[in-house]
Amino acid sequence: MSHKRLWIPGPTEVDAEVLREQTRWMIGHRSAEYTKLYEGIIDKLTKYFQTKQNVCTLTASGTIWMDITGRCIVKKKALAGVCGAFSKRMYQTIADCGKEVKPLDVKWGRAIKPEMVLSELQKDEYDTVAIVQNETATGVRNPIAEIGKAINREFPDVIFVVDAVSSAGGDYLVPEELNTDILFTSTQKCFALPPGLSIACYSTAALKRAGEVPGRGHYTDLKAIHDYYGKKHQNPTTPNISLMYALDYQLDRMLKETPKGRYERHLEMAEYTRAWARKHFDMFPEKGFESVTVSTIENTRGEDVAELNQELAKRDYQIANGYGELKEKTFRIGHMGEWTPDDLKSLLWHIDEIWGL
Repeated sequence: MSHKRLWIPGPTEVDAEVLREQTRWMIGHRSAEYTKLYEGIIDKLTKYFQTKQNVCTLTASGTIWMDITGRCIVKKKALAGVCGAFSKRMYQTIADCGKEVKPLDVKWGRAIKPEMVLSELQKDEYDTVAIVQNETATGVRNPIAEIGKAINREFPDVIFVVDAVSSAGGDYLVPEELNTDILFTSTQKCFALPPGLSIACYSTAALKRAGEVPGRGHYTDLKAIHDYYGKKHQNPTTPNISLMYALDYQLDRMLKETPKGRYERHLEMAEYTRAWARKHFDMFPEKGFESVTVSTIENTRGEDVAELNQELAKRDYQIANGYGELKEKTFRIGHMGEWTPDDLKSLLWHIDEIWGL
């Protein structure tokens, strides 16, 4: 049975064998069987992220961690980097939680630099910085290692929260090397799983902060999530067990490839796509700050992207149009998950043929 091959920046292609894992018989979420399953998942995630931080999963999209940031981490005021649609969502979510938050705005396509963050932190009393590492709308890869190092050096009491929804599992991200206090992602992108689970690594500093902030809610209470795992080695609320089966299976595959191996494969695809884009179009993000997992290409030829997708659909392919205000001005190729460089070359061959490049 044929299906549309997804080269969009999530949800991405899921291998049939991973999908089949979701059809295993159901077990109780308070059973010894589930405890064993979840303990194994946490152990594998800890190994994959090469971290000594706490790790957890929640049955929710990655956006839940924006709410957790607003409800559990921000005490008085946050600084949120805004360089695209999803970083704007981070800013807005924190504000919707009733917290004071200032946007650090940069032009779409540009990256947020460490000196920008430090300059703003020196002007006011912030307790939290929130940055989207991989801005899916613009294809910008913000330099969070450098930002984290600068924050840790100059403002060690500030909690650093990073959205790695469209990069973790493809890009090389180790929380301790990045000086992050919360690093979160979702399963439907580089983890190459169906949507429905979020994953996060969080520091003892983040956990301590959560204990100091009132009004954390129920589903979004990081302290309660942490404490429940400490007591029961389970989730505090009913998880998506079918997806947990798939995550457990996929983590074995990811660990076999290794974090560095997955990064190198994603980087090879990114570099090939950039070369192709610069030959025929141009890259939208600032040079030197391009994403490893999604390429946002500036449509300098004025091609009809919607029409391209109609033609690609006849060949069982799909890419993504530009997001929001960038629709038709850009198009995006999500070279993430389990795709290979050979798969990418096949996709680009079809685009070349359709557009006569």
